[in-house]
Amino acid sequence: MSGIGSSVRIDHAVVSGTFSLDGETFDVDNNIWVVGDDTECVVIDAPHDVDAIMEVVGDRQVRAILLTHAHDDHCRVAPALRERVVAPIMLHPAERPLWELTHVQDGEGHLWDVDLADGFEVQVAGTTLRALHTPGHAPGAVCFHAPALGCVFTGDTLFNGGPGATGRSFSDRPTLEASIRASLWELPDDTVVHTGHGDDTTIGAEKAALG
Repeated sequence: MSGIGSSVRIDHAVVSGTFSLDGETFDVDNNIWVVGDDTECVVIDAPHDVDAIMEVVGDRQVRAILLTHAHDDHCRVAPALRERVVAPIMLHPAERPLWELTHVQDGEGHLWDVDLADGFEVQVAGTTLRALHTPGHAPGAVCFHAPALGCVFTGDTLFNGGPGATGRSFSDRPTLEASIRASLWELPDDTVVHTGHGDDTTIGAEKAALG
């Protein structure tokens, strides 16, 4: 946990599960990120286990479930989490093909609740998270930049050690690198990168490595 300002904070935990795509399944550890204060928060991605996420949330009101992309290890329990906390799922519409590999429409034809787009802003506990559309790892992959907190939540777009994986369905390495250069390299070098898997890094460190 890291305190930001007088009340807003970032809470973190790690949860284990699986990732499946293209007929293969892998064991993975995912980061849980929750941004808010003592009263309200947003949850970034919904990996593996609703109870594990709720341990981080506590008794706070969840304002939104923000999905960086729709690989199953990031969105599998999103509908169950939505039911538990009564908050909207937000996802970029270009993720529909991946979402539908894991979830089907409900009886009213619903998928998720709010379409994300580049520049979309979410307010929580007096701070702003701004969506940055960064396709490549997935077509509708999104990072969430929190300028006042000096950080960005990158999902699987950027890791400690470089860009996320490509080579599977719906991914493309040149598109990913172009997205990173266009959207993430514009952020201050000291911006902390909170990733979907593994350790934090900074924009400056990854920019120096990738160029």
